[in-house]
Amino acid sequence: MPTDHGISRVTGAPRWMLVVSIALVTSLAGALGIVRATNAQMGKVGRVPEVTPVLSPASDGFENYLLVGSDSRASAQPGDADYAVVGNEAANPGQRSDTMIVVHVNTKDGSVATMSIPRDLWARMGDAGRYNKINSAYQKGPDVLVRTVQRALNIPIHHYVEVNFAGFKEIIDAVGGVHICVAHASRDKATGFLIDRKSCKLQSGADALRYVRSRHFEQRIDGEWQLEGTGDVGRGNRQRAFMSMLAKDVAKYLAGHPLNTNKVLVSFAHAVTVDDGLDLIDLGRKLRPLGTGGSKSYALPVNSDMSHGTFTFSLDINKAQPVLAYFAGLSGVPQEQR
Repeated sequence: MPTDHGISRVTGAPRWMLVVSIALVTSLAGALGIVRATNAQMGKVGRVPEVTPVLSPASDGFENYLLVGSDSRASAQPGDADYAVVGNEAANPGQRSDTMIVVHVNTKDGSVATMSIPRDLWARMGDAGRYNKINSAYQKGPDVLVRTVQRALNIPIHHYVEVNFAGFKEIIDAVGGVHICVAHASRDKATGFLIDRKSCKLQSGADALRYVRSRHFEQRIDGEWQLEGTGDVGRGNRQRAFMSMLAKDVAKYLAGHPLNTNKVLVSFAHAVTVDDGLDLIDLGRKLRPLGTGGSKSYALPVNSDMSHGTFTFSLDINKAQPVLAYFAGLSGVPQEQR
């Protein structure tokens, strides 16, 4: 298993977004007849064998994919544009799962939904009795993280995908950038993100990372900078919206530059590790609705909680039940949340 999980605990890069791009790249590559390049590069993707035994058996009519980012600084380089924010591994040892998204695929009608899991959700670690923030479960291994998510949310996880921070930037740069749309001038002084007016602006990989990792997002409204103020919840909302734009830009790039497909696939192969049973070509076909605006988006309903001596989130049971029942395959589609 590759050990380069690189992403900052401070930045919280949304590596699950790379999986959306992978889906579109692989499916488009096949559609354009570049099957050999697709298969060759996808065969180089790293595997996570230890997670396979704890994944749920197949469910009738749906599949859940856990998309995970790590806060390891292992791949951070002094020459990186955002190195001052990311820092290095020596100063920030260890790793936690900093970004988690569950992607739900209805295998009967082809519909897709995504759900963010706040990294500060209070949960029991794996099969043990000890509780902690859910993002710390990854320190004990991807298998412990999967067991923690399944137990905390009472939903099955059928597949696991992990994406590294350096790969996120590499992919975006490989497709010529991605458009970020803001309704007002927006910034995050902690990450260095800035778009100075309402617009959809093409951003590099480093600039896109500054946006999607933002937890102190501000908007200039009526001439004054106002803190968005919802922390990880707001970040999750922005990440899911960003997913659709990223998917569209990747699809548009590959349609216009089919001969560059292999180069893009090389970047993807560097970026991800997955469970032993995951077929990325198949995943690409299933996730096409993410690039066409045909998917649903949910934030896991939570409440702020200070009862554990630190800031955490706890599930809002009444509001969360319809969403979790849907992701467990027990109910129909609930009202979409943004």
